[in-house]
Amino acid sequence: MSPQQSDLEKLGWNTWFERISKLQNKPFESVARVAAVDRDQLLLLNGNGAFRAKLSGNYLYRHRLAEEFPCVGDWVCVEKGQDDDFGLIHTLLDRKTSLRRKAAGGTSEYQMIVANVDYVIIVQSCYFDFNLNRLQRYLVMVIEGGAEPTILLTKTDLVEPDVLNALQYQIHAAGVTAPVLTLSTVTREGIDGLKRIVLPGKTYCFVGSSGVGKSTIINELIGQDRLETQDVSATGEGRHTTVRRELIVLQNGALVIDNPGMREFGIIGGEDGITGGFSVINTLASRCRYRDCTHRGEPGCAVLNALRTGEIDQAHYENYVKLKGESEFNQMSYAEKRKKDRDFGKYIKSAKKDLKRN
Repeated sequence: MSPQQSDLEKLGWNTWFERISKLQNKPFESVARVAAVDRDQLLLLNGNGAFRAKLSGNYLYRHRLAEEFPCVGDWVCVEKGQDDDFGLIHTLLDRKTSLRRKAAGGTSEYQMIVANVDYVIIVQSCYFDFNLNRLQRYLVMVIEGGAEPTILLTKTDLVEPDVLNALQYQIHAAGVTAPVLTLSTVTREGIDGLKRIVLPGKTYCFVGSSGVGKSTIINELIGQDRLETQDVSATGEGRHTTVRRELIVLQNGALVIDNPGMREFGIIGGEDGITGGFSVINTLASRCRYRDCTHRGEPGCAVLNALRTGEIDQAHYENYVKLKGESEFNQMSYAEKRKKDRDFGKYIKSAKKDLKRN
């Protein structure tokens, strides 16, 4: 292994990306990882340190969709001379994992959040923020994107032990199999446990609503107050400070990404994530009379029967139906838009050929 490959491995490079770079016929010597995106500039990391870059004109011409542009965690191929202030990005390597959501508003496009993360730590506060439906929404998209989810319940010092136990029971009763950690930055209970699971060369992304303590937790992992935080309000709710995503290398060699708070997390293309995030319902679904059962009224539906007998509760079932319907609707809208884009592209090519003939 060359020293340059070893340096890239410290940034999360592995044999999977090595294989992808060869398939895309891109030398690893030109590879760098996106640490932050600031408008039309990107902060990149490679074995020589950090530097800025921008997308080449050719890349901008060939790519128009939002999900085709590099985001934090991506690996890109960049051209940069020793004396150049800026690099030029020519290629985005295929993503191993991703975390994405439906873009805000009426558009049917994706919004990329992060790419190539190994673990997504879903942070919810025990005191004011806990919401099982939102937690399952996060889980669906994490599983759909290919990363491993971990649930972190924070601010445990603000609730009684029986409240914390009840929250953990709700999570397990909903069929969630992801690990659940608890933590308080006030009493410091759980901090050492979190540090033990953060491993060198692996990338961790922290997601959750504003004020749940993500930046404070990452500062604990860094060992200094690098990320700006503010005091909690009178209700125990933190005040949101993170304004951009940033990839940070910890002293132990792990990589972490903080995220601005997200309450809206529109699902698009989440079929696999729904299958993995609602394990109890999907186990029951295998017993339905019809293979394509929608669990909304068909005879012989094992899911509806379990609902009637109390094996699953009404709220859990309704959240499953809501997320599945939302995913199907958004995916259909997205597929229609992509078809229109392809048809328009074919029209432009055809028009250019006609102009050349004339």
